[in-house]
Parts: sequence; C-alpha cells; structure tokens
Amino acid sequence: MVRVTVPIPGRSYDVVVGAGVLARTGALLPELPKAARAFVVADRAVVDHGFGALAGSLKEAGLDPVLLSVPSGEEAKSLQVYGTLVHQLATQEAHRDDVVVAFGGGATGDLAGFVASTYMRGLPLVQVPTTLTGQVDSAIGGKTAVNLPEGKNLVGTYFQPRAVIADVELLATLPERDYRSGLAEVAKYGLALDPELLGQLETDPAPVLRREPAVLEPLVARCVGLKAAAVAEDERDTGARLVLNYGHTLGHALERLEAFEGRSHGEAIAVGMVFAARLAESLGVAGPGIATRTTRLLASLGLETDGALPPVPDVLAAFRLDKKFHGGVRFVLLEDVGRPLIVDDVPADRLAQILGEMGATR
Repeated sequence: MVRVTVPIPGRSYDVVVGAGVLARTGALLPELPKAARAFVVADRAVVDHGFGALAGSLKEAGLDPVLLSVPSGEEAKSLQVYGTLVHQLATQEAHRDDVVVAFGGGATGDLAGFVASTYMRGLPLVQVPTTLTGQVDSAIGGKTAVNLPEGKNLVGTYFQPRAVIADVELLATLPERDYRSGLAEVAKYGLALDPELLGQLETDPAPVLRREPAVLEPLVARCVGLKAAAVAEDERDTGARLVLNYGHTLGHALERLEAFEGRSHGEAIAVGMVFAARLAESLGVAGPGIATRTTRLLASLGLETDGALPPVPDVLAAFRLDKKFHGGVRFVLLEDVGRPLIVDDVPADRLAQILGEMGATR
C-alpha cells in the first residue's frame, strides 16, 4: 500500500493505492465525526464488482451505506442524472455531514463530485475509482463536472475530496477496451512529464498489459504523484496544471462530436496526443520524430491513433468551446518528452492542415 498526499493548503488529503484496499475503505477514511450515512454513487456496471466489500467496510466505520446507481460512462454526466441524484438526497433527508462516495470510473467520479460540491453547498466527498483513468487521473485534483450537448465538462466546480482509495485489484475486472483506454492517460504522464516512466513503458509494456498488481501499484502511485504535484501548484487550472491536458483539446472535441458514443475518452486522447505531436513538429516547437515516437508508444499499448475524423470545420468549431479557449485556441505541446509548453492562438489554417493530413475532410 502506498500513500500519496495531495498537499493543498488547508485541504490536503491522501490517495491510498494498493491491492485489496477496497475492503479497508472505512478504516482508511479521515475522521468524519458527524457523518451517519454514506451515499454511494455507483456505476451500474461495477455494483457487482466490489460494492459488497465497500459497503461492509463503511458499516464497520459506523456509516450506513445507501446505494445510488447511475448509468455507465459519459451517459451519467448529464444535468438530468445530476437532478435525479440531488432529489434522491433530498427525499432521503441527507444531511450536510453525511458523505458522498463515488464508486466507478471517471464519469461517475465527475458526477458524484459535482453532486457533493453543490448539495447543501457541499458534502464530504470520497473517491473510490474503479478504472485506470480514474485511479491515475480524474479522481485526483477536485475537478467535477457534467456535460452539455455543446461540450464536455462545461458545468462543474473545483471541489477536493477528503480521500481517494485506489484498489488496483479492481482493474482486473475491466473490459480490455476500458483498461487500454486508461493507458492513454498513463502515456500522457510519460510523454508530458516523466521521461523515466515513458522509458519503462517503451522498454517493456507487457507486465502493464497483463495488469500485474505488483506492477500496477507503483505505476498508479507514480502517476498520482505527478498529478498531485501539478494540482498543489495550480489547483484551478490556470497555469502549471494545464499541461495535464496534453492531447485533450482534440480529444474532448472528438468525444463531443461523436456524441460520446464513438471513441472512448482514452481513445480520443490518444488521437489528440498524436495530433499535438504533429502540430508541434509543424510549428517548429519540437524537432522531428516526436510524432512517430508517440504513435509507436500508443500502438504498443493497444491504442489506435488513426480512424475517421469529423470534418475540419466541425472540429475547429468544437475547439472554440474548449475551456482553455482564451481569445484563440490554446494547445499543450511538447518541445520534447517531459518538456511541455502552452502555445496560445494557434492559427486555424495550421490546425486545418494537420487535421487534413490525419484524414479529416475539408
């Protein structure tokens, strides 16, 4: 078991990473002296994979678990589902000292966090991510949100959890596509922030692909440490934390344009990282070779980096709804691996050129 602290002044919390820690959730929580109930917002797909252990552990800690199931994936991140959940809390007379527990993937965590941050102006939140994406990225850092038809994560808050419990044994229950989707976020950390991690993935990805707990525990903890450092420096995503969005500008655009029914989050981010690498080479930000290296890495992790893209005008319009848009389209690019750079107002014709080279119609 590894503990990583997210050191935000006045709101620090621990991320516990380990094999089998789900059954110890109650004992690992910080003190919640007035909490009587734990409202577990759970992805329907994971209720059969650990809810019993989670509920039993919460009971041992003196918390009465109440299951609130939600749809799987991005379908859960809607104002309609959000409204249903807050009404359920109200009808069950949830009190502001009760705790909300997010049990599921990144979408469940985003939704449950938004509910916790807004109901009665804030209930304690605990994240128990069950996917690789959630464990290495989305459950840490306090971003909560739901989607609108116009774009992803457009309605949300910053709201830090009290604790994050990441049981790597749960990753064995994931469908292959979902697990490999999470590897895109791991690759992002390696490419943008950690050349040593990148080297490990490039040298021998087989143990990671086999989901060996002895390998996953330090891997997840390492990624959590990278995320924690960025969040501590820039909680509100105005500077240093922006580099964690590497590949996400195009990735989020693809998710929205495909109505969250096409590529998964990780699959879209993988394409986004290849696009960013090609853009960096085209602008002279990076030397030649980073796009090829990116494509080779992602392919070794089982992620496709090609396939049909929406028409160029549609993608450019989606870029303008990105949260990082500030008088122009901003991109996280790499000068080299481990050397991210924020580039403001990339010319639309250059974006269109790279999209066209990747197969988007004009």
